[in-house]
Amino acid sequence: QLNMAKKKEAFLKEFKEGPLQFKPTYKFDLDSEVYDTSEKKRKPAWTDRILWKVKNRSEVESKEGEFPEEENAISVTLYEYVSHMSYGISDHKPVTATFKLEMKPLVSDPLVVLNPEGEWSAEHDVLIRYSTVQEFPSSAWDWIGLFQVTFRHVKDYVTYAWVEDDEISSSRDSKQVYMSASEIPRMGGEFLLCYYSNNLQSIVGISEPFQV
Repeated sequence: QLNMAKKKEAFLKEFKEGPLQFKPTYKFDLDSEVYDTSEKKRKPAWTDRILWKVKNRSEVESKEGEFPEEENAISVTLYEYVSHMSYGISDHKPVTATFKLEMKPLVSDPLVVLNPEGEWSAEHDVLIRYSTVQEFPSSAWDWIGLFQVTFRHVKDYVTYAWVEDDEISSSRDSKQVYMSASEIPRMGGEFLLCYYSNNLQSIVGISEPFQV
């Protein structure tokens, strides 16, 4: 039925699906792997399905420069498409799919380059030097965060410095800000510096890992 619908319905034609290498997932008696034994005796069916589609540039209302020149900025690879027969609380068996997503970078060079200066420790205030590309839309609300190398979210920072309020020097090529010694972790470890842009609502520069 789904294959027939994909041939007729335009919005379904470009959707992809992995091979159905599992048994029909409907209809089961509850808490069992036995197909319907009720009076209706419904035929087993692959009712639960996972389809996907990657939108191309022509389908997205984009501003100039928002997407790279390539047709698709994201590629999708299906790793696994399976049912889970051990679940019995429904007359359906759940189906899951695992994908790998590869996203092409929107820019080839970082908007901000960051470097920690000197030896970093909790014994004294520390310095950060950074530079931006000429067209970078900076804001007084931008900040530079100190992150452990294993961070997973922009809110995982250990501490941060405001790029304007904590600035101590500025030249045509770079600027310098400080972080207070009281905020530097005494246990030390491997860390990164990340520049967060308020205008772009994202991290736009990451330093090389360094030791504290």
